[in-house]
Amino acid sequence: QVQLVESGGGLVQAGGSLRLSCAASGSISSINAMGWYRQAPGKQRDMVAIITSDAFTSYADSVKGRFIISRDNAKATVYLHMNSLKPEDTAVYYCYAGAIYNNYWGQGTQVTVSS
Repeated sequence: QVQLVESGGGLVQAGGSLRLSCAASGSISSINAMGWYRQAPGKQRDMVAIITSDAFTSYADSVKGRFIISRDNAKATVYLHMNSLKPEDTAVYYCYAGAIYNNYWGQGTQVTVSS
């Protein structure tokens, strides 16, 4: 079993930056990938960024060049560094962890970007 707790969401001005954090606990040795998804009002939950246990990363086209995902294996924590934020980035951001048998989700943290 894995538990995920997000933090770092909030209100930011367009062009600004924000860092999201997600701390994992429980059976963290079983996690092989972590990442971030987001869901805007009236839309489906979409992948933003993924990082594997061996540090391979993937990004949604809409955030490439602006967002960076990183992972602190010692702390079992994944980060999302969001730069040059746009109003279109406004959404609830959910932490994700993929384990050998299960997928896990955090409760979500709201990110609002004002123009």
